[in-house]
Amino acid sequence: MRFDLTEEQKLLQQSVRKFLDSEMRPYAEEYADKMITKEVARPLLKKLLPFGYIVGAFPEEVGGMALDAVSQGILYEELFRVFPGLAGVAFITQECALSLYEGGSDKQIQRYLPRLLSAELIGCVAVTEPGVGSNPADLTMRAVPEGDFYRLNGEKIWISNGSISDVCIVLAKTGDEGKKSLSRFIVEKEPNGYSVRELKKLGLHAWPTSELFFDNTLVPKENLLGRPGDGLKETLKAFERARCFVALAAIGIAQAALEAAIQYAQERKQWGKSIGQHQLIQEMIADMATELDAARLLAYRGLYLVGKGVRCDTQTSMAKWYATEAAVRITSHAIQIHGAYGLSKEFPVERYFRDARMLTIPDGSTQIQKLIIARNMLGMAAF
Repeated sequence: MRFDLTEEQKLLQQSVRKFLDSEMRPYAEEYADKMITKEVARPLLKKLLPFGYIVGAFPEEVGGMALDAVSQGILYEELFRVFPGLAGVAFITQECALSLYEGGSDKQIQRYLPRLLSAELIGCVAVTEPGVGSNPADLTMRAVPEGDFYRLNGEKIWISNGSISDVCIVLAKTGDEGKKSLSRFIVEKEPNGYSVRELKKLGLHAWPTSELFFDNTLVPKENLLGRPGDGLKETLKAFERARCFVALAAIGIAQAALEAAIQYAQERKQWGKSIGQHQLIQEMIADMATELDAARLLAYRGLYLVGKGVRCDTQTSMAKWYATEAAVRITSHAIQIHGAYGLSKEFPVERYFRDARMLTIPDGSTQIQKLIIARNMLGMAAF
């Protein structure tokens, strides 16, 4: 495994960083504390496509760019550094498209994939329910066969992109055989697919997060994604990839916080010199930089293994829990370095802290990640 970027990856990183700082930062500031709308998100996503956002994960024959997993990670780290809300919308749309591409029929792929890859459609993936989080096998939402349709009833919660989505991959029960009873469905929001309630959150305000309601939703049987009963297996496979990208979200936000802290420590004067010359400020900067570097190495190792197609739930769980917890510490230090100004909305570091704190829970909390790691180390489960 390489510990440096290739020349192509360095060029990609430089070009996308320059573009994001000039073209996307104004939108990030405008939507720092309000949810991005579909009307705003869609044209911005289209501007990102030429760099490889969304399309980079797909082969060229279906309209993709065939970027390796590490290059995809570079793209998302940079976007999370500048505009976490838009980065989240792009990544979840990509995950929706990947679910279709990896498990869909030719007809399903032809119908949905081109529109997802062109950002004509915004996608979401619905797994979590009000009473079910880390154990999808306990889901209660049901899909009952009825003629040429399935009738879906239930609720999903904490669904990223929910309120601005056009299409959703939904995990629901199709039987009573435990883990083998879960199947995935492609559900279009309009005209009568699902209704939404927007959720107010601590951070990541630009990124829509919703509760979804399915009330006698009729879904054509041809919209069953993959084979009946394979839903949980395919969902758990997707979690390995998702954990790496949540780690990258934390890393991007932490990088922004470190940059802000360094700039402030260089410019702020106290007792006749920059506060960056004080030993305890230097200690915090050193801690922040080291933790960020360690988190980045864990995340890109996970992505590298995901790209090779090998089982890597231990490594991706390590990346997810460490990067997100490190980001909370790094952003907290950034506030401390800013002093009272760190508590003010006139500076972005308080937002970085709130955004980072959001990431220790989704796609498996820190505690769940540690249980996965320990289970694989010990060969025995705690649950």
